[in-house]
Amino acid sequence: MTWFDQCFDKLISHEGGYVNDPRDPGGETKFGISKRAYPQVDINNLTLDAAKAIYKRDYWDRAQCDKLPPQVAYLLFDAAVNSGIGQAIRFLQRAVNLADDGVIGPMTLAAVGRSDAEAISARFLGQRLEFMAKLTTWDAFGKGWARRIADQLKGI
Repeated sequence: MTWFDQCFDKLISHEGGYVNDPRDPGGETKFGISKRAYPQVDINNLTLDAAKAIYKRDYWDRAQCDKLPPQVAYLLFDAAVNSGIGQAIRFLQRAVNLADDGVIGPMTLAAVGRSDAEAISARFLGQRLEFMAKLTTWDAFGKGWARRIADQLKGI
């Protein structure tokens, strides 16, 4: 089992099955894949394997998670799924004291390589929680998001 497989299993435990909550700006969602982000996907009939392929291609690979320390890779992957890839990369860049352009490149990868993974993780999760608490959907979904981040903090 690859690190991506392990991270996917952890992530999917937070995402759940089919939901069509009117408070969710993503609209119809299954396994965390939303109709808003993937209008061409038949969300109701989406399989777990198809969702996993989307996560690998559009989140894990785009964020270059294979080039990061495992702990940091999972945090970036989970945040990319939850808040978008650009925003997740900004959390990471701020956590390593870089300008936050939302693009993971050689400077970001080098800064991560020079830094302590636990320190990055703590700063990353602080950035993420602060961002989420400012969202207008915090009242509806904040408890679940906070629980998700608390689970990650327990793993540091």
